[in-house]
Amino acid sequence: MGFLDELRAVVPVLPASAAGDRSGVAGDGLPLAIARPDTVDGVRAVLRLASAHGVPVVPRGAGTGLAGGAVAGRGELVLDVSGLDRIVEIDPVDALAVVEPGVRTAELDRAAQAFGLRYAPDPASAEISTIGGNIATNAGGMRCVKYGVTREAVLGLDVVLADGRLIRTGRRTLKGVAGLDLTSLFVGSEGTLGVVVGATLRLRPLPGRTLTAAAAFDSVTAAARACAELTRQRREPSVLELLDGATLEVIDRAQGTDLAARGGALVIAQADGPAAEEEITAIAKVLAEEATWSEWSGDAESAERLLFARRMALPSIERFGRALIEDICVPRSRLAEAFAGVSRIAATHGVRIYSFAHAGDGNLHPIVGYETLDAAVRRAGDDLFALALDLGGTVTGEHGVGLLKRDWLAREAGPEVLSVQAAVKAALDPQGILNPGKAF
Repeated sequence: MGFLDELRAVVPVLPASAAGDRSGVAGDGLPLAIARPDTVDGVRAVLRLASAHGVPVVPRGAGTGLAGGAVAGRGELVLDVSGLDRIVEIDPVDALAVVEPGVRTAELDRAAQAFGLRYAPDPASAEISTIGGNIATNAGGMRCVKYGVTREAVLGLDVVLADGRLIRTGRRTLKGVAGLDLTSLFVGSEGTLGVVVGATLRLRPLPGRTLTAAAAFDSVTAAARACAELTRQRREPSVLELLDGATLEVIDRAQGTDLAARGGALVIAQADGPAAEEEITAIAKVLAEEATWSEWSGDAESAERLLFARRMALPSIERFGRALIEDICVPRSRLAEAFAGVSRIAATHGVRIYSFAHAGDGNLHPIVGYETLDAAVRRAGDDLFALALDLGGTVTGEHGVGLLKRDWLAREAGPEVLSVQAAVKAALDPQGILNPGKAF
């Protein structure tokens, strides 16, 4: 009996089909097949068989990644864990949730709200991405400036290793230092060290109030300077977003708004919790110093109107063509330099680049618009990564490395760090069957 026959005897198996993600990176052919277990035992059985036969396995959730981390190619088995989609438990006293990897991020957040809690990480893909994918890439989002990225919300994990063994890492407590922090090791490992089949996640109280402020500026430099001033004055926004002029113009074109008429850049900030009014008042005062227009509001409808521009940025760009969605992060003090560098890169290569940022943590998303993914677009992407490193930053703040950024990771990390990562990989996956060629 061959591998696929053995596999069909233990889990549902679908015919091979293209397995990509939103990065635009393609595999080198159709994968071997798609295994779709809906239990932890099913995942273990798949990996035991794959290990015995030496078959490479590409773990996959919703396929919403942006770095090619879930792309499968010829001879690889896709392990689709989206069927493990139960919210097992929400504990309102300990403020935690236990979930399977296929749970949609926004679904968990809504379920937590029934208990006066929320799941704080909020990637833009929250409605369509899964918790497992968020953990695999250590996903971020707009609220990360205050509440941290996915890693800060993960207390413990259930992980199936390459040979089918199931291990449990971490704990249900907020504190714990027993042994090595294996939980953090698996968060952000992009399915190369093990397959997450369960997660114990920290929940946060729903804030009693959330207030929103927005301000337009003559230039993105002035806007970035205002964001840096908020940090300097030790303000604590729960959201701090910056959109450049090119992004405002494409939103206007797609949505019929007049954002670009207010200035060459837009900053949107929120503050939440008991001190929200005091915080947003101080934030609005700083933003207004150089602003060409400003506004702040406390009601939900007005807040949503002010956040509309940020939510519609990427859909507006994609309405007029394809988009290379990049993700770099620089020290917050160098945000203005980063935006200036992006403008130079766009001019040098004659390409359209729309930039917006999680300004509170220095995470930029320069989006290269294109009709054809030609050499100029690729060179612009490379120059964006080089810019991040030149400014003391990183080539990815929240999307991960995947296939797209492996060469740039080597430049950022260096050979010694890569050798340590390879040693960890070899210890957990000696055959190298888990998501080969990804992350490092």
